[in-house]
Amino acid sequence: MAKIQIKDHVIVCGFGIVGEKVVDMLVEKGISFVIIENDAQAASRIRELGYNIVEGDATTSKAMKEASIESAKAIAIVMDNDAKNLFAVLTARDLNGKIFIATRATDAFVKEKLVEAGADYVVLPQRSASREIMDELMKDKKEVKK
Repeated sequence: MAKIQIKDHVIVCGFGIVGEKVVDMLVEKGISFVIIENDAQAASRIRELGYNIVEGDATTSKAMKEASIESAKAIAIVMDNDAKNLFAVLTARDLNGKIFIATRATDAFVKEKLVEAGADYVVLPQRSASREIMDELMKDKKEVKK
């Protein structure tokens, strides 16, 4: 597959629930991006949407290079597999030492390993969702007490 000619863009690895939300926000803000997706059905949907896509494994140098990682400004590694996210972080950092890497993890141990591997920002989606729910629950309690 041919390399996508693009620069100062964001690479999104994985087009699941989180990846799709990231892409929605990039579109909303007018930021150029390339999606790396391994699932053929998801890749077909991405093409139908008219987005730049590299159909392949985001843990490989080949896919990252096709997505023009050397000229990208950031990468969102949001696959739903901690091991794949870790390998993708290692690959991205090796290919572009200056790129901003944001990723996700399922627990604090994995988060620590992702940071050691070169991630700049790691989110724990379950913890973030739990915190948002708790904030809303506490807000309702405060309003009831008044």
